[in-house]
Amino acid sequence: MTARPGWGRRIWSLSWKLALVLFAAMTIYSIYLDQIIARKFEGQKWHLPAQVFSRSMALYPGAAVSHAQLIAELKLLGYRKVANPRQVGEFSASKTKVDLWRRPFLHPQGSQEAQRVMITFDSQGVASVARNSDRRELAVFHLEPVLLDRMITGDGEDRLFVATDKMPEAIVDALILVEDRSFFEHHGVNPFAIIRAAMVNISAGRTVQGGSTLTQQLAKNFFLSSERSIIRKLREALMAIIIDFRYEKDEILEAYLNEVYMGQDKSRAVHGMGLASQFYFGRPIAELTLPQQAFLVAAIKGPSYYNPWRYPERAQERRDLVLRLLMESGQLSVAQYKAAVESPLGVRKASKPVHQKLPAFFAVVRGELSRRFGDSLLQQSGIKVYTTLDPLAQEAAEQAVRSTMKNLEQRDKALQVGMVVTDKYSAGIAAMVGDKVPSYQGFNRAVEIRRPIGSLIKPFVYATALSQGDKYTLATPLKDEPITLTNSHGKTWSPQNVNKQFSGEVPLITAFKKSMNVPTVNLGMAIGTEAVATTLAKSGWNETIPEYPSMLLGAVNGSPLMVAQVYQTLADNGRYRQLNAVTHVLDADNQPLSASQRGADQAISVSSDFLVQHAMTQVVQSGTAARLGKAFPGVTLAGKTGTSNDSRDSWFAGFDERNVAAVWVGLDDNGKTSLYGSSGAMAVYQAFLKQRAPISLRRTPVNGVVPGYFDAKTGVAKQANCGNVVALPALSESYQPAKNCGEPLSWWQKLVGG
Repeated sequence: MTARPGWGRRIWSLSWKLALVLFAAMTIYSIYLDQIIARKFEGQKWHLPAQVFSRSMALYPGAAVSHAQLIAELKLLGYRKVANPRQVGEFSASKTKVDLWRRPFLHPQGSQEAQRVMITFDSQGVASVARNSDRRELAVFHLEPVLLDRMITGDGEDRLFVATDKMPEAIVDALILVEDRSFFEHHGVNPFAIIRAAMVNISAGRTVQGGSTLTQQLAKNFFLSSERSIIRKLREALMAIIIDFRYEKDEILEAYLNEVYMGQDKSRAVHGMGLASQFYFGRPIAELTLPQQAFLVAAIKGPSYYNPWRYPERAQERRDLVLRLLMESGQLSVAQYKAAVESPLGVRKASKPVHQKLPAFFAVVRGELSRRFGDSLLQQSGIKVYTTLDPLAQEAAEQAVRSTMKNLEQRDKALQVGMVVTDKYSAGIAAMVGDKVPSYQGFNRAVEIRRPIGSLIKPFVYATALSQGDKYTLATPLKDEPITLTNSHGKTWSPQNVNKQFSGEVPLITAFKKSMNVPTVNLGMAIGTEAVATTLAKSGWNETIPEYPSMLLGAVNGSPLMVAQVYQTLADNGRYRQLNAVTHVLDADNQPLSASQRGADQAISVSSDFLVQHAMTQVVQSGTAARLGKAFPGVTLAGKTGTSNDSRDSWFAGFDERNVAAVWVGLDDNGKTSLYGSSGAMAVYQAFLKQRAPISLRRTPVNGVVPGYFDAKTGVAKQANCGNVVALPALSESYQPAKNCGEPLSWWQKLVGG
């Protein structure tokens, strides 16, 4: 008989077979995990939210930027005012000069290096921009744009990616010291650290120390949940070993520094050191002080527990511990350590927003991105969207809306507002407010309302007439007598002036600046409603214009954005350029995405537009907007008030040398407000200019316009030395003043030819 194998041999046989099966299973499982890790590391580690930037302030000789505006912009960007700039991110200022050391940044047209310049100002704005290194004057100099927001999609994670070589060395050193001292020696897992942590925890009777390496923490953050179980820890350790085997330590560090959870900004999870720097300090990570860098490392252990706004003493104690470890390791001198621990935390004010709440503007941005680049653009990772928004103009608009509407609500608490501000030079939307609570995410009155624009249409009636220089000038008398019009159905319409009175006859410019209805209707009927509608359409009005006589007084429905578009044309010397909110889009590799954009068209001749602009300055100086002119003496502004029937809608549109603004105030239910354009919408614009000091219009001469002199009563062109004449600009091609002031020629004058 054959002897049966002993228990030892049977157990050994079973053991090695089980070990072989376990090894095979472990190998297969490791290959499976390796594929998961490879897809993550070698593909797209994160979905980086689309970064949305403001306009980049351009400085050049003649730029309509004041000394105060530049200082405000620098403070908004987090530049530090010092006596003498010694590094990037600093500036000094005198009454007429700013010495600035600009940060390097990515501009849509290429990377901009750090540069120190001297900017000088005069009464018109920027006088010169010169490099400090060689005093060479620059044609144009850009500041970095403000990061307005990141458009979050999907998981709610928010981050700003920073490459390892751009990370401050002290952050990396402190991270290794505090979290994983043997990071560069171990292979993903540190058994000694695990044993040491287990002994400490057993001794304390609770978990007081962790034994995970940075690589394990990364594996957990990337692939696993926070569940506390042996299985999860084993899987974490195995993944850490695979990660360490496959990738260099620097790549693992980079992933960790951009993945680590650093706090909560309301519904947004703040990940990575780059975004944490902005979240806690409002500054780029490269400009943080050593104590600030130490705090970021300190916060890793528990962002909520060490929240510097809620628990400043706790946060500072943890920061000082990190600084002490740096000193003990020889990376800080005793003097440096003492100076660092004596410094305050230096976090930004909790009330200061990390990202801008711009619901009205961002809605327009999203719509434009979809229209020009396709619906899927915002799903792409790492794109950069450069917009036209001027943060200072937006802030001024919001403050103006809040303060003015608070006063107007004493009349009716239901009053609402819509406001659009454009940049006169770029035809970009500089600011937008769609509700009396600017941060409200709902109905956007700046874009979505359709209300009669009232007298805001009148400049286009007069522009149409003035283009016929042989028939109309600013001095042409217009009839101001009762008029009744009958349509094809026998329905009559008898327009009235606001004061219900008639003057018989008034000069064209008087009718304009006093916003008189009857003379405007007489003029409009003479030139034709079709011609007026054509002028308005060419100027950018993109919806149906009813060609009825009532349209001459503003029976045309529009929004503040539509009004801003056509008034931008008036402000831009009659040149129509479609308003836009997006200037450039770069992909994840910082390459520009191409998209078509409509060019410019001359909607109104430059010379005719000059005359209309002159008339609009008279509206502010002595017309229906005279209160605005008195508020800013010595500043040339152009504007037009508007009121719809029964005072339901209050409108104002105007511009200085830098910005065009259109404002509507009214009720959502189309009820009566008892407000005129001057008492409602213009009050918002006036408050806007108090926040953002206006720059006087530069009324430079244009070809085709000459100084004209006209008889004050008849409007006949005369010589300057004739009596009872008014000085008004006129089209040169039709201005032919009589040589003898209208007196009969003597026999001698007839003999010599007048």
